[in-house]
Amino acid sequence: MSIDKFTQQFTEAFNFSGKTVVIGGPVLDKNIIKNLAVELPLATINRHGLIAGATGTGKTKSIQRLAESLSEQGVNVLLMDIKGDISGISKAGEANPKIKERMDAIGAPWCPQQYPTELMTISDEKGVRLRATVSEFGPVLFSKVLELNENQEGAVAIVFKYCDDKKLPLLDIKDFRAALQHLAEGDGKKEISENYGAISPASSGVIMRKLLELEMQGGDKFFGEKSFEVEDLLHKGKDGKAYINILRLTDIQDRPKLFSTFMLCLLAEIYNKFPEQGDKGEPKLVIFIDEAHLIFKEASKALMQQLETIIKLIRSKGVGIFFCTQSPADIPDVILSQLGAKIQHALRAFTAKDRKDIKLVAENFPSSNFYKTDQLITELGIGEALVTVLSEKGTPTPLIHTIMCAPQSRMNVLTPEEQDEIVSNSEIAAEYNEVIDRESAYEILKGKLEPVQEEMPEEKVKNEEEPEEKSSSIGDTIKAVAGSSVTKTIVRELTRGLFGVLFGSPKRSSRKKKGFF
Repeated sequence: MSIDKFTQQFTEAFNFSGKTVVIGGPVLDKNIIKNLAVELPLATINRHGLIAGATGTGKTKSIQRLAESLSEQGVNVLLMDIKGDISGISKAGEANPKIKERMDAIGAPWCPQQYPTELMTISDEKGVRLRATVSEFGPVLFSKVLELNENQEGAVAIVFKYCDDKKLPLLDIKDFRAALQHLAEGDGKKEISENYGAISPASSGVIMRKLLELEMQGGDKFFGEKSFEVEDLLHKGKDGKAYINILRLTDIQDRPKLFSTFMLCLLAEIYNKFPEQGDKGEPKLVIFIDEAHLIFKEASKALMQQLETIIKLIRSKGVGIFFCTQSPADIPDVILSQLGAKIQHALRAFTAKDRKDIKLVAENFPSSNFYKTDQLITELGIGEALVTVLSEKGTPTPLIHTIMCAPQSRMNVLTPEEQDEIVSNSEIAAEYNEVIDRESAYEILKGKLEPVQEEMPEEKVKNEEEPEEKSSSIGDTIKAVAGSSVTKTIVRELTRGLFGVLFGSPKRSSRKKKGFF
């Protein structure tokens, strides 16, 4: 095919009227065509995307450059940093001959820059601590996370309803465990039988084991206070660039349940808290999920259904999601079908199965008169990709062999000292990294909270002089607490109703109220 015909088709397809993000330059017959740019319209980024390719083909660098471009356009980014090598985006890159050669060939400018960055964590990594309370999950979502059956879900609902009625805050896993033990085995067993229904030992035992499994994957660090407010993902730097929030997950690869739990909760909370804006305008947040197969690795059918639903709906909130993985086969078909933009780096065909999979991947792209897609996928060099995006009209562009733009920030890891510097300069780290372990269900049910005595000093003195026999009923303690002034504090900690984040919550009127995590 002639270059003229290719140029004509390319110009017609990539003729966008609104703001765009430059991805790279087109290639035909191994020659880079200058003065033509492969672009991604900002208006269609909320239709989601896929970045795939074998290890070492340049996926991470593509993510990094896209994040940089979005930040320059005022669009906030949340990046999942699994390998720890993308945090260098906070420091300016260094010019070298290879980068200069690449960018000169594309005909695009390149200038070393650093970008405003926030480091975040759900584990032991350095950064802003992201947490959520058990109450914020609600019984429906919490049951799905634990992968419970219908009977066990009923038991979880009883625990939530009882704690809601008795004003017992469920903040962390130990709170829920204490409440479950109280109702299934303790003094509360008889109390709930009439008004709530009994919890069978079998259901209690299964739930306890599921809680232990979640704790072993780091759930004890994820559940608790202070809850993270998703609005804090949308702040801007002094230079006008949007912040790139990097969630460091280098120690999370062997804990897929915690990762999938976090992602489901995050997406659900964003959907509930962000205002509706439809498909018009620019996105306000783009989420890049690296090593996306970790989300789906151990996700139950119920979790998959929730993820599918949220991904379909969240685009109307101005949020785009890019899944990044080694092969498109890692993404379930129901979700893959929702992804508008596709950036496919090289795949390697070492076995007959590999060749079969590559043919299937090629069939997911628009047909091309200029490329043999299944063959070209195996021949792409580092930093090259096959690209198709959605136009502003919602139609896919032709498939383009693209040489990708190089990142302008550091393409390497941060030192521990540089990580400390970012955290210490953070405007929100101090707010969320404070260790809080308030009186909640666990303390109340264990008899550690004694507000009655505090409100009656004369009786306290009497008790010190002549100790009276303690009540044997934990239920009596609960009633006393519920009738005291301390109840106001406890009630304030309950941030959600019975049905959890997926079913909505009242809008927050001030920053003092609890948010996500």
